[in-house]
Amino acid sequence: MRGTYLGELEELVLLAVAALDQDAYAVSVRGEIESRANRKVNISAIHASLYRLEDKGFLESYMGEATKKRGGKSKRIFRVTTYGYKTLKEVQSIRQSFWGSIPQLSTQK
Repeated sequence: MRGTYLGELEELVLLAVAALDQDAYAVSVRGEIESRANRKVNISAIHASLYRLEDKGFLESYMGEATKKRGGKSKRIFRVTTYGYKTLKEVQSIRQSFWGSIPQLSTQK
């Protein structure tokens, strides 16, 4: 990877944004992580990670439409940048390399 460290929660947040595609905002990201990783995450930690990932260039954001459901408030929608997708592919490759070097776990009891 190219110098910018990606922490575990940041990786999960980046993956969640990628999976949610056009519907990635803090609450939906938290729901995706809780659902897929079975992990409870504080919404403040999600917000911090989203903004940190945006600062690092992995994400970009824009303000969505205001809705009645949210009392006329708009929400910040996030999407993965080209650099973010490239980084996810690199992380996946590194992890697969490690998994491929572990002796067969099924033979151990």
